[in-house]
Amino acid sequence: MAALDVKAVTNLLGTGLAYACAVRAGPWIFLTGHEAFDFATGIPEEVAGPPGFPMFGRSRWRREGDFILQRMQRLLNEFGSDLSHAIRLDQYYPTPAAVDPYHLARRAAFGDYIPPSTSVIMERCFGAETGISTSLIAALPAPEYEIRKIYPKDVAASASSGFVPTIVCNEFVFVAGQMASGPEHGLDPRAHVPDDTAWGGTEIRKQTEFIILEKLKPALEAAGSSLEQSLKAQVYLQRVEDFPDFLDMWNQYYRDIPCAVTLVPTKSFGMRGGIIEINLMALVNGARREKQVIAADIPGLAAYGPCIKAGEFLLPSGLMAVGRDGHIVAKSVSPGFAGLSHAGYSQAAAVHDYAEALCRAAGTTMAKLLRAQYFVSDIAAFPGIAMAWISRVGTQPLPFVCVQMPPAMPTPGAVLIADFWIATED
Repeated sequence: MAALDVKAVTNLLGTGLAYACAVRAGPWIFLTGHEAFDFATGIPEEVAGPPGFPMFGRSRWRREGDFILQRMQRLLNEFGSDLSHAIRLDQYYPTPAAVDPYHLARRAAFGDYIPPSTSVIMERCFGAETGISTSLIAALPAPEYEIRKIYPKDVAASASSGFVPTIVCNEFVFVAGQMASGPEHGLDPRAHVPDDTAWGGTEIRKQTEFIILEKLKPALEAAGSSLEQSLKAQVYLQRVEDFPDFLDMWNQYYRDIPCAVTLVPTKSFGMRGGIIEINLMALVNGARREKQVIAADIPGLAAYGPCIKAGEFLLPSGLMAVGRDGHIVAKSVSPGFAGLSHAGYSQAAAVHDYAEALCRAAGTTMAKLLRAQYFVSDIAAFPGIAMAWISRVGTQPLPFVCVQMPPAMPTPGAVLIADFWIATED
């Protein structure tokens, strides 16, 4: 992997934080955490609307979508790529009202091809007035990175979303966020506990198994892959109390399949009755790249799954700052020093330490960070996260997205779940 090519904002919104709005690593481009504000001055009039008549013209959420995607197009153009070479989208919204206007902007920007997408409702985005947070991964145009679009039977996107369910790009398979939907896109009866039974299974177990067997497995097989080739899954769950049952069902299929997994508490989804959404990355069968499990001396409770290396990418499972004693680090100190964002700092410092240990074991470093997703229970934790990053790497720009989840967390005292993509030396 060549040295990273980073486009950065030196002082995000006048602060001391350097933000990497675009990172290129070889043929791969990462645009992470884009919201509809100017990096120097905040929300511009083209997004907010005329001061005396803010409802003039297109809706606020449509203006946000247009702003984000136009800037993404410009950044991709500067690298020699464009939106037609995107391979994955992740979107977070604080309100369902923002989704349809954003979809209109997305169709206008992407045209006939919208890459595999995941969209969930969170408590809030990074900006207090922001309705849309978008992150994108793309490739440079080249014959060996041609995008092959896959439309597996019974694995589809809703008409309003319009994204391709699965794509293959240079041995990597990207499966869009999947829910337990049936042919009509409502909740499939096979994934639902009958309303007239008191003990007919549990909703989370039924929906999890349905997604694995009826969505992920067929999608991978249609792409020339298999569950065994899975690399990394992101799992969004509406109820934090469902984490144990999800993991139990997940491990019935993945116990002998190394796959990084990040579990994220989520406010709601695009389908009534749906309580879980999973996106997945895998290798095709017979890939030249090898999947390797990377182990390091970090607390066993810090992650729900392994760290996976696949060619040029190091893909840890989602990390939490659980210490060797089984408790969140600095749990006794942080509540008394919220003014320091003590929880954000101490927990981010711990997960950065854990990620660095995994990097060392894989022969790379956090200096090659491609994308950081910080899921927080309180947005006030982010200043501490930023301090932890700066104290580690100085002025190196941080390619981050930060969104606020529902406050309930899987372990007492936690404020942060961190998900990283890191470049290797391969």
